[in-house]
Amino acid sequence: MVMKKMGLLTIVWVLSWLVFPPSGQAAGFEAAVGIWMQNPQGKGSYKGDSLDLQSDLKYSSVNQFFGRAKIELPSFLPNLYLMITPMRFEGTGTKNTDFTFGNQTFNANTPFSSNLRLDHYDLGFYYGLPFLKQASRGLFNLDLGLNLRVYDFKAEVSQTGNSDARWFYCPAPMLYLGLQIKPINSLSLEGEFRASSYSSNQFIDLIGRVKYSLFQYAFISAAYRHETIVVDQNDVKVDAKFSGPLLEVGLQF
Repeated sequence: MVMKKMGLLTIVWVLSWLVFPPSGQAAGFEAAVGIWMQNPQGKGSYKGDSLDLQSDLKYSSVNQFFGRAKIELPSFLPNLYLMITPMRFEGTGTKNTDFTFGNQTFNANTPFSSNLRLDHYDLGFYYGLPFLKQASRGLFNLDLGLNLRVYDFKAEVSQTGNSDARWFYCPAPMLYLGLQIKPINSLSLEGEFRASSYSSNQFIDLIGRVKYSLFQYAFISAAYRHETIVVDQNDVKVDAKFSGPLLEVGLQF
């Protein structure tokens, strides 16, 4: 509930910047919404046996909406990058052996249902390297900064008369690197890299994007996104990858 309220407040705040940008404060603004085809691979467990996301849980690719916004502030302040990425899967599977999830044991050769939520919320602070952009006459730009990501994690398995679930928030401070190459005014090639590794957790998020300006303020983009999520905490172990193409439409000022 708390994260839903945070997401709603973030959306309202972003829209307010879009519709009523503070005069003389923001140096630039970009906002986009899109669809990401998320293909899950990997495995996970909760106090028990490891379950494969595809062969055991029968998860397949799903299309999920997401949104992002970049706010460029005057040079002495860090720029802001906001992103909301829902990630949810569900399926009905079977195993040929009994297995344990949480505090429950589930029967072999009996259908069970499950769902997995890995929604995440990003707030990034970054600075561009103005000398690079100036030296290349606008062809190259490099952004460096820090990104705070919070995962809203929930996993649940249920079988007739039997179920268990685990839910928690998982913070992930990450390094952020952004690269933009703009060979012509209407076309840009962009890359985003976010990564974090601490304790037994590891998070990697890569985005490669081709963006085309339809006219002065609107653009469309096609991209590919890959995420690696390795978690070992709160009796939960996850070692999974999620990747696939995405499409966006957006506005920039």
